[in-house]
Amino acid sequence: MTWIVENEGTLRLSIFLGCLIIFGVLERRFKFYQFAAKTSQRWITNVGLTIINGFVLRLVFSSAAVGVAHWAYLNEMGLFNLLDISDHLFVIILCVLLFDLIIYWQHRLFHRIPILWRLHRVHHSDPGFDVTTGFRFHPIEILLSMLIKCFCILMIGPSVTAILLFEIILSSMALFNHGNYSLPLLWEKIVRKFLVTPDMHRIHHSKVNVETDSNFGFNLSLWDRIFGSYTKQAKSGNRGIDIGLEEWVDPAQNSTLLGVILMPFRKT
Repeated sequence: MTWIVENEGTLRLSIFLGCLIIFGVLERRFKFYQFAAKTSQRWITNVGLTIINGFVLRLVFSSAAVGVAHWAYLNEMGLFNLLDISDHLFVIILCVLLFDLIIYWQHRLFHRIPILWRLHRVHHSDPGFDVTTGFRFHPIEILLSMLIKCFCILMIGPSVTAILLFEIILSSMALFNHGNYSLPLLWEKIVRKFLVTPDMHRIHHSKVNVETDSNFGFNLSLWDRIFGSYTKQAKSGNRGIDIGLEEWVDPAQNSTLLGVILMPFRKT
């Protein structure tokens, strides 16, 4: 456990960069859609946000979610730590599923509550849809998400292993299902029964409100089916989805680093 805590940053970064390269290459080789937005400017903005978010997280939180899970374990905080079963395989799997569900509902709340939507619309205002969109989030949203996650860790008491697995799945799947590619039809039908695919998540980035407010899952597709937020197909068809937000089409606001940082504080 100590090794995981001491090396989790390096481990997560290595896997993140590996997934970024793999899915980025897939995009270049099997590009699904050519967006009108200038790719280079979007990439500079999205990557810039990622760097800022990493710096802000380290500045505010001395340790990430894994460190909080370790502290909770040492201080017997949380249900499973109190029961002394947090390291059991079944509990590890259960905790990964629980946090997957928590992020699903967190995502729905960020769409439902106006002040939270102001932050989350930074993600949806991206006029393109590729792997860099997967880490395009406002720094304040990232901080709030971490606070929610830490609170849940202290209440549930997951093991360090469970949180590390969840964090790796979270970042890897965010890159995968924002990829600008499409799975072969047979693969799509099979994989989508279990996981959120790019075709499924692309609908969530549609300018059509009813489609934007659907397909909230980031990893398991079953939550959208269970809680009635699943949209199988966009009205305009898979290749006809208009990506972004109708009220944020000015490149100076949706494709520049300063523009997206100020976006939550602007009126539509």
